[in-house]
Amino acid sequence: MNAPSRTDPARFEFAGRRVWVTGASRGLGRAIALGFAASGADVALTARSAEAVEAVAKEAQNLGAKTLTLPASVSDPEAVPRVLADIEGSWGGLDVLVNCAGVSPMFKKAELVEHDEWRHVLDVNVTGSFLCAREAAKLMISGGGGAIVNVSSIHGQVGAERMAAYSASKGAVDALTRTLALEWASRGIRVNTISPGYFETDMTEALRGHQKWRKHLLDRIPMGRFGLPEELVSAALFLASDASGFMTGSNVVVDGGWTAA
Repeated sequence: MNAPSRTDPARFEFAGRRVWVTGASRGLGRAIALGFAASGADVALTARSAEAVEAVAKEAQNLGAKTLTLPASVSDPEAVPRVLADIEGSWGGLDVLVNCAGVSPMFKKAELVEHDEWRHVLDVNVTGSFLCAREAAKLMISGGGGAIVNVSSIHGQVGAERMAAYSASKGAVDALTRTLALEWASRGIRVNTISPGYFETDMTEALRGHQKWRKHLLDRIPMGRFGLPEELVSAALFLASDASGFMTGSNVVVDGGWTAA
């Protein structure tokens, strides 16, 4: 069989595709979910706040998408299988998972990080990504394959002071992605990572609003500005689409040049 044309625009269309986005209530997750909705996908939305997820679902519906709202904590090993059971019961399968749920609740020197703080960050960012990928893969394998996109961070590759737990968690997500890519490639599942730099989201608001740290960050970004959430969407669509059909275990960095500087 001949490979599909690289310029075939249908490879970027998601009509009929079933996409699950975690962390979908705000920031990068919201933008990605709406990007898939605008591209024709049906979107299942998960975040801890039911009210916030419902609001994003209405936006997606206005773009013509069918939606499922599935509020849950991704780090809850009992809740995640229930979410997948709901997806299977409603849609019969799953084509794409975007693991975007994540936290970075503290900005403090490593020696001051409490055990509970450390555990919380790793539970959400690493364990949550694994639980969602594991359950999604079960559904994808039975359906013949799929694509998983894990949202990591440039700080999985480049250290950041006062962000020990966050950096460690994102480094773990990068390693998890490579391992799952190797394990599931023969089952028809591609697993890739996006590593964003600093975007204008709630998670970065405090740093962006602090005069000293704002300047410190902007001085490190060759493009001289923070990213907009919408500027990450095309990377997620690409990694989930047939256009990246020969990519797995890869890491797409979208950071305004931070890691190149």
